[in-house]
Amino acid sequence: MDLATILGLVIAFGLVSAAILFGGSPLIFLNAPSALIVLGGTIGATLVNYPMGHVLGVIGIVKNTFMTKVDNPSRIIEQFMDYANKARREGILSLEPMLKNIDDQYLKKGLQLTVDGLEPQTIQEIMETEISYLEERHETGAEILGIMGSFAPAMGMIGTVIGLVQMLQALDDPSAIGPAMAVALITTFYGALLANLVFNPMSGKLRARSKEEILAKEMMLEGILCISKGENPRIIEEKLNSYLPPKIRRITD
Repeated sequence: MDLATILGLVIAFGLVSAAILFGGSPLIFLNAPSALIVLGGTIGATLVNYPMGHVLGVIGIVKNTFMTKVDNPSRIIEQFMDYANKARREGILSLEPMLKNIDDQYLKKGLQLTVDGLEPQTIQEIMETEISYLEERHETGAEILGIMGSFAPAMGMIGTVIGLVQMLQALDDPSAIGPAMAVALITTFYGALLANLVFNPMSGKLRARSKEEILAKEMMLEGILCISKGENPRIIEEKLNSYLPPKIRRITD
C-alpha cells in the first residue's frame, strides 16, 4: 500500500473539509446538478477523446496509485549476483530450474531467452520492445487522467455559465436566484477540486511509478545481457550499481 497517496488524499480533503466546516454547514456545498455537470461532462468528454477500452482500462490503472509493486533495486542486484554466480559455476543451463520460481514475467522471459541460447543482441531487441510498449501503456493511463484533470475545470466553467443564465432569467423571482447561484459557483468548486486533488495528482503519481518500474526493467535487462555474455559477477554488480544513487548501492565486502 502506498501510504503517500492515501495520506495525501486524507490531508487534502481533510483540510478542505475542515475549512468548509469552520465557515458553516457543509450541506451548502452539496449540489446534485453541479456534480452531474462536472462528473458527467468529464466522463463524456473523455469517452469522446479516447477509445472505450482505454478509458475502462484506467479503472485498473488507478489502483497503481494506491499499491506499489516495483521491485527493490538492491534486491534485483542480489538476484542477479545469485544467477551470475550459478551460471559461472555450472553453466547457463543451470538457471532453467530456477525459472519456475520467478514471479516477474519480464525477468522470467529474459532469462528463458538466455537459457535458450539466443544472441545477446536478439535478446536486447526483444526485451527493449517489451519496455517500450510497457512505457507506452503507462503513459496512456497517466495521459487520460491528466486530460480528465483538464476537462473537470472546463466542465465547472460550463456549469457556472448554466447557473448564471438561470439566475439572469429568474431575476424577477428572488427565490430562484439562490439555487441558480449555487449551481454557478459550486460547479466551479467541484471541477477545481477533482482536477487538483484527484486527477492531476494521480496522473503525476502514475508517471513517477512508471519511471520506477522502467528503471527496474532496465536493470533486469542489463543483468540478463551480462549473464548471456558470460561476464564476471563482480562486473555485473558494478554495472547494476551504476543505475542507483550511491547511498543505496549494494556493496560486496
